[in-house]
Amino acid sequence: PYLKINGGSVIVNSSVNGTRIFSNTGATAYSCSKAAQVAFTKMTALELARYRIRVNVICPGWITTEIGDNTYRRNLETVRYPVQFNDGSRLPLTHGGPGTSEQVAQLVLFLASDLSSHITGTEMWIDGAESLIMG
Repeated sequence: PYLKINGGSVIVNSSVNGTRIFSNTGATAYSCSKAAQVAFTKMTALELARYRIRVNVICPGWITTEIGDNTYRRNLETVRYPVQFNDGSRLPLTHGGPGTSEQVAQLVLFLASDLSSHITGTEMWIDGAESLIMG
């Protein structure tokens, strides 16, 4: 209700997988869920625009985080098609280095601010051009 009265910004966190990269064999369910987030963003952006609510989606690529600290591999012997992940060596913009959580935060800050007041229903890839070469 508050956003409908005052307007504002909603930012959905998706991924390059399922939105621009379709070559990570074994990540079908994950990629489909991320593609669905993009479709959801576009539909809600259209539905909420009359309330001056902007809805955008960020699609990070390889970003240094602590996700590996609590992700465990188990039952891999039953996986028929192993998931293939980019090792980062092919990131053109950073010459192989991952992005940082601070860079993602800066994008979120921009999308939440009035500086992006005319942007809605848009995917924003933040991946150092990773998705452009992996497709």
